[in-house]
Amino acid sequence: MLTGGQLAGLIIAVFWAILVSFLTLVLLRLSRLLKETTELVAELGEQAAPLLEEMARAVEQAGEQLDRTDVITKQMAGVSQNVSAVTTVMTSVVSGPLVKAAAFSYGVRKALGRSEAPPPRAQLPAQRKGGRR
Repeated sequence: MLTGGQLAGLIIAVFWAILVSFLTLVLLRLSRLLKETTELVAELGEQAAPLLEEMARAVEQAGEQLDRTDVITKQMAGVSQNVSAVTTVMTSVVSGPLVKAAAFSYGVRKALGRSEAPPPRAQLPAQRKGGRR
């Protein structure tokens, strides 16, 4: 038979074996988890490179479009200045003679109209028959 010390040693050895088995199982599962994590990270790295390239191309194209827009904006500013200048010239060319022609025609009408009696002025209803009662 076993003595008390031998029995205690046997119990400790059994618990130690169970503990080592449990830790081995945990380490195996941890190993699998790390392997899957490594594969996932590698897969993400493979997918990230094309995405970054596409994003760089999109940013480059956006820059080109902004450059084109900048050129168009500058050209439109020039067109606006040209239209403003043409409007100013047309106003000075057309309005001067028109004002003179209008003043001349007004003067001619006034001169010809002096010989005629002035047209009767319109009267308010209150002024017509002695006012309102």
